Amino acid sequence: MNLISENKSFGGVHRRYQHASSATNCVMTFAVYLPPAALAGGKVPALYWLSGLTCTDENFMQKAGAQRVASELGIALICPDTSPRGDGVAVDPEGSLALGLGAGYYLNATQEPWRAHYQMFDYVAHELPALVEAQLPITSVRSISGHSMGGHGALIVAMKNPGRYRSLSAFAPICHPSAVSLGAASWGRRAFAALLGPDESTWHAYDAVELIAHLTERLPILLDQGSSDDALARLMPEALVAAAARVQHPLTLNMREGYDHAYYFVASFIESHLRYHAKALFAQGDER
Repeated sequence: MNLISENKSFGGVHRRYQHASSATNCVMTFAVYLPPAALAGGKVPALYWLSGLTCTDENFMQKAGAQRVASELGIALICPDTSPRGDGVAVDPEGSLALGLGAGYYLNATQEPWRAHYQMFDYVAHELPALVEAQLPITSVRSISGHSMGGHGALIVAMKNPGRYRSLSAFAPICHPSAVSLGAASWGRRAFAALLGPDESTWHAYDAVELIAHLTERLPILLDQGSSDDALARLMPEALVAAAARVQHPLTLNMREGYDHAYYFVASFIESHLRYHAKALFAQGDER
């Protein structure tokens, strides 16, 4: 891990690191916020935050205003980049922002030219946690959340790794990407076809609506969604709510009246999510 920047924040520190990733076969950048408790000689649990399309590790850390509450609660924040980057990493030949750089969808690509680098599921679920837990004052007690494409990522990473996370939440997640075909970008079907191939049955492994019927862990899901989100038709939260109801999986959807898809929405409700995760992270009384 190479430290590339450090800033003091609410008694803790915000850092950006780079490292050579074996999962994505390139140099990856990620951000971490360490609260004061982590700087005082102890180890703290972590919330992993996955950001949305076109974002990097910087968007959440600069815009969400999460550090104040994370400092109070004694929680580290880990924010990876949203895709591999660098020389040789595939980009969308059509120039769409919904595929390629900044649009890794947190899955493991199987198709050329994407599969050499776009192994974001393995990176987020396994490589990055192993790295930070070995080299930083962070325990193996984890929660996960995210926004938009990152909300989709949080859902599928937690669903496909039972027992790995204490809690799960998402802001305006893409809930049913294998069914999303609205608009030129689609936020689903076109990207999944490129990354995973034409066999749509393989897409279901990275679709929360398809996964929820087969879960062995009943980890509660907390969702916040703005009612004035212009992407609402592509996000399809109602499909996930219905799928959860069919199998009686615990899910809470807070429909926030008048809020849109922007980080103003995330910043407005991030404190409630952090406190929700803190209850789970410290539930055993063994990590604080």
